[in-house]
Amino acid sequence: MDWLERTAKLRQWSRSGTRAPHKPLLLLYALGRFQQDADGELRYTSVEGDLQRLLAEYGPSNRTTPAYPFHHLVSDGVWEVRTDHGPGSPGSGVRELRAAGATGRLTPDLRAALRREPSLLGRMARVLLDLHFPPSLHGDLCEAVGLEPEPAETGRLSAVRRRRDPRMREQVLTAYEYQCAFCGYDGRIGAVPVGLEAAHVRWWAFDGPDDVDNGLCLCSLHHKLFDKGVLGIDDGHRVLVSQRFVGHSPAAREHVIALAGRPLLGPQPGARPVAAAHRSWHTSQVFHGSPRPAAVA
Repeated sequence: MDWLERTAKLRQWSRSGTRAPHKPLLLLYALGRFQQDADGELRYTSVEGDLQRLLAEYGPSNRTTPAYPFHHLVSDGVWEVRTDHGPGSPGSGVRELRAAGATGRLTPDLRAALRREPSLLGRMARVLLDLHFPPSLHGDLCEAVGLEPEPAETGRLSAVRRRRDPRMREQVLTAYEYQCAFCGYDGRIGAVPVGLEAAHVRWWAFDGPDDVDNGLCLCSLHHKLFDKGVLGIDDGHRVLVSQRFVGHSPAAREHVIALAGRPLLGPQPGARPVAAAHRSWHTSQVFHGSPRPAAVA
């Protein structure tokens, strides 16, 4: 059985690029817990809070419940659920899972495969991360679920991963004249830019193309905040700052809150600006909450 292929093909509700990372997040969490306790079970009432926080931080902005993946991941052959009454899930409702004393864990076949081949766990985690989340969030997400994925083995993963275009970074940085489109940061060491990155607006994991009109040159800080949904772009190519972001220090106000309503810096004339379809996807699928009013000069 090819566990990497099964991991890559988790059945998810999908429509027009809508994000539904519920199952990948639960499976990542289960892999992290397996790494800590290979024989342990996850009682729904004990892990509900952890899963809810993961969904709130790494899922789309619409409210959701961890009961959905806890029940439905069973259909993918990697997860099993038992209750106080025996095997099988009582349903996808929060009350049913709580009342039945539902517990979940990786299937016996998968647990046996992970014991035989310990490196499989890291490769499964890498597939989940690459297919559902941008690279800027991988480290934080692994820390949140308590695991450290091993380096990808490209030969085994090539069948489930698209290849990125290595030219995109240079093309995007050139289009924005090697400065952050949000704050103008343009640091270099000699002739080499440092702390500047090419961010995908529509995530590569969700069919975002490696094109200039799907890219922004951002400093490392603003790239992370853009991918976390703290920052966004409106239809007038101005910076959105989420009302959910809280920062009281002068640094937080200067580097984040003061960006609200600020026009993007770039791209230079002749370069394609961010396409409306990609801006719209990011606003609906990544940006969290409502935008702050434009900062007062």
